[in-house]
Amino acid sequence: MIYRELGRTGLKVSQLGFGAMRLPMTGDGEGARVDRQKVTALLHRAFEGGVNYVDTAVGYCNADSQRAVGEALKGWRDRVIVSTKNPYYGEDEKAWWQNLQDSLERLGTDHIDVYHHHGANRKRFHEHILPRVGKWMRKAKDQGLVRHIALSFHDNNEMLREIVESGYPEVVTVQYNLLDRQLEESIAAARDKGIGVVVMGPVGGGRLGATSDVLRTLVPGIERIPELALRFVLSNPSVTVALSGMWTMEHVEENHRIAADPVSLTEADRSAIDAHLVRLKALADLYCTGCNYCMPCPREVAIPKIFERYNRGRVYGLWDSARKAYAGLGVHPWDKGAKADQCSECGACEAKCPQKIAIRAQLKDAHASLTAKE
Repeated sequence: MIYRELGRTGLKVSQLGFGAMRLPMTGDGEGARVDRQKVTALLHRAFEGGVNYVDTAVGYCNADSQRAVGEALKGWRDRVIVSTKNPYYGEDEKAWWQNLQDSLERLGTDHIDVYHHHGANRKRFHEHILPRVGKWMRKAKDQGLVRHIALSFHDNNEMLREIVESGYPEVVTVQYNLLDRQLEESIAAARDKGIGVVVMGPVGGGRLGATSDVLRTLVPGIERIPELALRFVLSNPSVTVALSGMWTMEHVEENHRIAADPVSLTEADRSAIDAHLVRLKALADLYCTGCNYCMPCPREVAIPKIFERYNRGRVYGLWDSARKAYAGLGVHPWDKGAKADQCSECGACEAKCPQKIAIRAQLKDAHASLTAKE
C-alpha cells in the first residue's frame, strides 16, 4: 500500500480509502440492515492489505453504516483513521452535539479523526458554518472529540476555491473522476494550501463500473474501466485518498493491487486520456451542454437529465450505466422528472435551446436507445 500525507494534518493515510456509503445489506426497504458478517470480513481484509482510512456518515445504509463500521473496528481502532460527518446546520447547538455523541457511540470510539460538515455548499458555508456551526466544530476539536476539521463538498469550482482560500478546513472530500473534472483547479489549490483532498466517487458513483469499448482502449494494458478510473484519480498529485465502496472481496483485492502500484498512470497515459476526453466532451456538447435553458418542460420531461444519460451511452460507451440510470428517472425522489416518452412535441424547448438542437427528435432517439434490451 502507498501512503500519502493528508494535507497539514500530519496523518499518513493509505491512498485507497474504504467508503462505507453502500455496504452489503440484508432485508428490504427501510428495515434493511448492514450484513455484519460480510462487511466485517471486507473491512478486515482491507485493513490487512494496508487500508487505514474508512469513511462513513450518519445516514448511510439506513443509518446503520456507523454501527457496522464501529463493530468492524474492534481490535483495529488504533491503526485506522476514522472519517464521518455531521449533517446538522440548524440553530440548536444541542442537536449538533447530539449528532456527534451518537457517532462516537456508534463507532465505539472516544474521538473522530476527520470530522466533516456534511454536504457543504455556498449557502451552508456562508450562512451556517462560518457564523455558527463552525464554532461548535472548533469547540469539539478543542475538547479532543474531533482531531481534524473537514467538509464534504457539493458545489462548483469557484465555491471550493473560496473555501480553500478561507483556510477553514484541514480536509475536503469532493467529487472527482474521469467524467467529472470540474473541480480539478480548486483541488490543486487545496493541495497548495496544505489541505488534504479526499475523493468520493472515483468510479463515478458506479457509472464507470461498467464496460465501455470507447474507454477500454484509452491506456494499453488496462481494459477494466473501474481500474482505469481509479488509476486516473490516484495519478493526480493533488489527491490524497480515493474512496472506494468495496462490496465484494474481489473489489478489495483488485483495489489493493492498484493502490500498491507506484505508477498509477504515466504522463503519456494522462495526456492521451486528456486529449481523448476533450474530443468526447466536444462531441457530447454538440448534443447537449446541460445549460437547462430548455426547462421547464410543461410535461415535466427531464430533458437535460435524459440527454446526460444518452450521452453516457452514445459518447462514452457506458450503455449499461446509462440504461439503469434512465430506468430510475422519476422513480427515486432525488431523480425527479418524466421520461422522454412523455414529450407532447409542443416544441417550447427547441425555441429556447441556444444550440438549436432538434430536441423532440433527439428525445425519441434517446428513449429508444435507453430502453433497448441489449
